Amino acid sequence: MINSLSSTSTSLAFAFMGFGKASILLLVSLLLSSSLVAIYAGNLHRDLDITWGDGRAKILNNDELLTLSLDMASGSGFQSKREYLFGKIDMQIKLVPGNSAGTVTAYYLSSQGPSHDEIDFEFLGNLSGDPYIVHTNVYSHGKRNREQQFYIWFDPTKDFHTYSILWNPRHIIFYVDGTPIREFKNAESNGVPFPKSQPMRLYGSIWNADDWATRGGLVKTDWTKAPFTASFRNFRADACVWSSGASSCASSSSKNNTWMSQEMDSTSQKRLRWVQRNFMVYNYCTDFKRFPQGLPPECTINSAA
Repeated sequence: MINSLSSTSTSLAFAFMGFGKASILLLVSLLLSSSLVAIYAGNLHRDLDITWGDGRAKILNNDELLTLSLDMASGSGFQSKREYLFGKIDMQIKLVPGNSAGTVTAYYLSSQGPSHDEIDFEFLGNLSGDPYIVHTNVYSHGKRNREQQFYIWFDPTKDFHTYSILWNPRHIIFYVDGTPIREFKNAESNGVPFPKSQPMRLYGSIWNADDWATRGGLVKTDWTKAPFTASFRNFRADACVWSSGASSCASSSSKNNTWMSQEMDSTSQKRLRWVQRNFMVYNYCTDFKRFPQGLPPECTINSAA
């Protein structure tokens, strides 16, 4: 986790100052692509288990909506019934509205144990009117400290938006409404462990993290605004299901898993670079104070410049 977040008091309007015509056209393209993301109805009771929260997590609307709530006593969470080893995971999320400072809503893949793998989306709460920050991280064989953070270029509390993880043997890509915001490439040839052997479940949770989540912990949770509630729907896993020590992708049906070899085309690469240049808040690969002896070896390989 990052304990030195910059102030989020600057409005999104400030983020757009100085954009040229090409950047504005690309933003319009991004927003239009948001409206084209496919909607997948699903039975959440079939796919997910509520794991903690003592009633603060609920599956509603004929099993199509899951809500997680946080109050002063506890947060709440869920996990997928199945484990996966590679896949394309989608979830639509509507984040906590209003003053959500101090809270974190998480959506991530993780294995178990001290040498676990993990792929994180974490949404850091804010003061009303400030832009949300999405915090991403990748763990491989227990190694962490690979954080990148971004402002979200829309209000994620007004409606549902799709957050996706593409995980295959070549790379991990984080998507927001179909737009890539981060790529973590397989750099095993440079001695960097890559998540490829430990099956992972999907998890979701909401909890209090006011020691670091908003402006590095300067802004605390206002419990008079509780309960804080985030909503989830339309979970979809096009993935290799792990069961009894074997992957479902070992069968002939794996030929249909186009995501297994999916790469970014030139348009996606352009969008990735644009998001990283204009909305990135923190990148561990430019933090020379944190790594005075030299940046991690994957940083050169994973550069989007």
